Amino acid sequence: MGVFDFIKGELLEIIEWTDDSRDTLSYRFPDDDKAIKNGAQLIVRESQVVQFVYLGEFGDTFGPGKHTLTTDNIPILTRLKSWKYGFNSPFKADVYYLNTRLFTGNKWGTANPIMVRDEDFGIVRARAFGIYDFKIVDPKLFLKEVAGSDQNFRLDEFSDTMRSRIVSVFSDALASARIPVLDVASRFTELGDALLPLINPVVSSKYGIQIASFVVENVSVPPEVEQAIDKKSSMAAIGNLNDFVKYQMAKGMEQPGGGGAAGTASELAVGFAIAQQIMAQQNLGNLTVTGATGAAGAPSAAGAAGAAGAAGAPGALPELLSPADVAKSIGVSEDDVMTIIQSGELGAKKIGTSYRVTRAALEKYLGS
Repeated sequence: MGVFDFIKGELLEIIEWTDDSRDTLSYRFPDDDKAIKNGAQLIVRESQVVQFVYLGEFGDTFGPGKHTLTTDNIPILTRLKSWKYGFNSPFKADVYYLNTRLFTGNKWGTANPIMVRDEDFGIVRARAFGIYDFKIVDPKLFLKEVAGSDQNFRLDEFSDTMRSRIVSVFSDALASARIPVLDVASRFTELGDALLPLINPVVSSKYGIQIASFVVENVSVPPEVEQAIDKKSSMAAIGNLNDFVKYQMAKGMEQPGGGGAAGTASELAVGFAIAQQIMAQQNLGNLTVTGATGAAGAPSAAGAAGAAGAAGAPGALPELLSPADVAKSIGVSEDDVMTIIQSGELGAKKIGTSYRVTRAALEKYLGS
């Protein structure tokens, strides 16, 4: 081997990279301690970009095509190396190939619950996961912030590096968008589309990548929040609470024995109303209630109920009832009773921190 052949073997004349891995993001061309000769051929294929780095500083960037490395097309390297009279001698530099194609199906997820401020439920802990597609748009920034000087930076390394960063960006975007938890948990497609314009500016400026699609596959909240959501849905389905209570009373009357205390109360109210109608039809005059007995000698509603209570009749109601007693007597939940009380439909008196309902007030409500 002659001296010329030896020198030629120490120079790089063709620089190219054929990627057949499908998961490599950046690749540092192995120079084997060889220098790049003047006029060397740089081959960059589609979906590739080449970034030169000289002594830790970014040099020239090349897109797809065949490039002849001369002074004219490496102006940054010419300036960094301080070639006064142009690129005439071989030089050494790191050559990074970056894959600019779209990488799809990358998973993201919250390792721990994130705190979300919600208008309906206050501050809520939520977990979320999904997939996203991305591509490299700024080679210099990507090398600086993500890949570093790794000779062969692969997709699995990127996933580990970016998972927490993507979650952080997702959390910030979700807080900025102020999307209610009810919508987060039910409108995944719209959520991803809505968050994408908020996420992309951040990841592009910080990491040199662009997210083509961001999909939220699931969002879960603590069990107590799920129960609150279910309860709110149930209340919306019920609609008018007053009509619902009356419906429950009617259902109770259909049961054998009249549905216990609920049946007794409702039967009394209906019976008194029927009695008054019969007396009116018989022209017995207007019934004036003066106490336990009316002017025509017929028992009034309050008097009959009081007499039944005094006699200790089965199923009779006491004079004062707690919300729990009212709920049990008419077959609904105590929360429903409190809602009726607070709305003013059912008269009640607050004693300390508790409410008490008179039997007459309950009978008036049931007869309305």
